Amino acid sequence: MVCDHVTNAPNIGSLFRISDAFGVETLVLCGDQIPLGRKMTKTSRATENVVDFKIEPSALNVVEHLKNDGYLILALEIASKSKPIHTLAFSKEKPIALVVGDENFGVSERILQLSQTVIHIDMFGQNSSMNVVQATNIALYEITKQLL
Repeated sequence: MVCDHVTNAPNIGSLFRISDAFGVETLVLCGDQIPLGRKMTKTSRATENVVDFKIEPSALNVVEHLKNDGYLILALEIASKSKPIHTLAFSKEKPIALVVGDENFGVSERILQLSQTVIHIDMFGQNSSMNVVQATNIALYEITKQLL
């Protein structure tokens, strides 16, 4: 999983927890200001000690590298060309890199362009989006459910 400038400490802590819960191979936190202090660990419940993670300055560079290494790049973002996650069939043939975005601005446009598929979670209420952690939970559940 690649986090494109997710910088809210409780969100990062929650992403560690769900990475552990769903067996994410590596959590890559990208950006200049990644808070790994007390606020993050309060939410992570010590999963930062068991989840393999890296901090990288550029999500774009990470995604380009993963794509060159044969990963299927999935961006989780509500966009004009995004597809509902439940309509896709995931395959074990290629490793998957799920890219999630900044709490306020989402996944960057350049990363969306590099992604083979942009996915979203259908919304049925009046709100137009979810918190990055909630959306990531749903996406990882759907991907894991299909691949097991």
